[in-house]
Amino acid sequence: MRASEIASAVNARQSTAREMAEQALARIAAARHLNAVVATDPERTRAEADAVDARVAAGETLPLAGVPVVVKDNIWVTGWRITQGSRLFAEFTAPEDAIAIARLRRAGAVVVGIGATSEFACKGVTTSLLFGPTHHPQDPRLTPGGSSGGPAAAVAAGLVPLAIGTDAGGSSRRPPAHVGVVGFKPSYGAIPYGPGFAEPFWGISVIAPIAADVGDARLAFEVMAGADPRDPDSFDVPAAGGARQLCVAFSPRLGLDVAVDDEVSTGLQQAVDRLIAGGMSIVNRDPVWPAGLAEDAVMPLQHAGLAALHGDAFRNDPTQFDPDIARQIERGLSLSGADVGRALEASTRIARAFASFFTDIDVLLAPTVPCVAWPLTQLGPLEIGGRSASPRAHAVFTPYANHAGVPAMSIPCGTNAAGLPFGLQLIAARGRDRMLLDVAAQAERVLAGLV
Repeated sequence: MRASEIASAVNARQSTAREMAEQALARIAAARHLNAVVATDPERTRAEADAVDARVAAGETLPLAGVPVVVKDNIWVTGWRITQGSRLFAEFTAPEDAIAIARLRRAGAVVVGIGATSEFACKGVTTSLLFGPTHHPQDPRLTPGGSSGGPAAAVAAGLVPLAIGTDAGGSSRRPPAHVGVVGFKPSYGAIPYGPGFAEPFWGISVIAPIAADVGDARLAFEVMAGADPRDPDSFDVPAAGGARQLCVAFSPRLGLDVAVDDEVSTGLQQAVDRLIAGGMSIVNRDPVWPAGLAEDAVMPLQHAGLAALHGDAFRNDPTQFDPDIARQIERGLSLSGADVGRALEASTRIARAFASFFTDIDVLLAPTVPCVAWPLTQLGPLEIGGRSASPRAHAVFTPYANHAGVPAMSIPCGTNAAGLPFGLQLIAARGRDRMLLDVAAQAERVLAGLV
């Protein structure tokens, strides 16, 4: 059942939150082999569900009544063990809810588990020394990507209809693309961030709903969105605006000289052709990026952030860290202030380039990923589009939206010959989240026959 269907049934008292919670807990227990959900607390979940049922019985109508939710293991949920996938936080218990989680619970959602993340949400695959690897629901030999691989796999496997991830470079768009579900990265500040852990990603990470369809992602967004005085970057997202003909652009490679697998490239073009045939007006146009700008230019921000937060612990005992995270911390410790300054300036140039693009374009269509899922023993595919691929080559299309602070989402748009999914990314100007959701819902309806 979709989240909207569960909420309708529980509000109508045709079902109960307790029944929905018990079913979700049973599905999670039966899917332990996926390692998508790394913690459950059945008694806490049952008590939370019973409280929702009591509210409904008292006459409340709740937008997420009884909806089982998995929350990523770097977002605070009161009383739950939240570890960031790190041995350093193996025994940490969240003292309070993040604002977004408190809003979900007020709306009637019931937390049934904690979804796996890579350590500190800083890898493109979901594995950690603490919990091991998360497996792709279609093929356990493959990764669902990262860092929100646990939440995405939980939704794709039907364990829950809704999960909450974070996205600082594509972490809640790429895994959904790899497993065939919807991931929505709102505008920076659209959903308040924290209270929670200190972030290694300065000013780009957001709370991101993951769902089986756009409607459920929107339902979660509407519950969580809106300004809160505890987050000075949060704001009230404006309405979508009046009905008018929108200008939609398609960029097959986001204006970048990067490799894309042939099946993904062909599938994306077929999806765009289908949208045009369905009545969407689409032009071909690439964003124009400053010369020499690539993701490498902004990666020092992640490395410096990790070093600032965890450098002392790393020096004390490097064995506590995932080797790939250890390498990132080492890089961060070696950076100069000028290195970080140049990375911040590159981030600003990305934001300005997107702002210029969206002066006369409403929505940009682009790939979410250049490839399908790969073996979980690798940081990335060894080859993409016939070219040797670096460990971050699979992530080329998503970080730009984070540095620009703009909303972006991934919807399923096709599969390769082996049946592995990939996604279509939709991007809009900052604050135009609701318009983007409208267009994504339209695209989803048109593409329904393709996926």
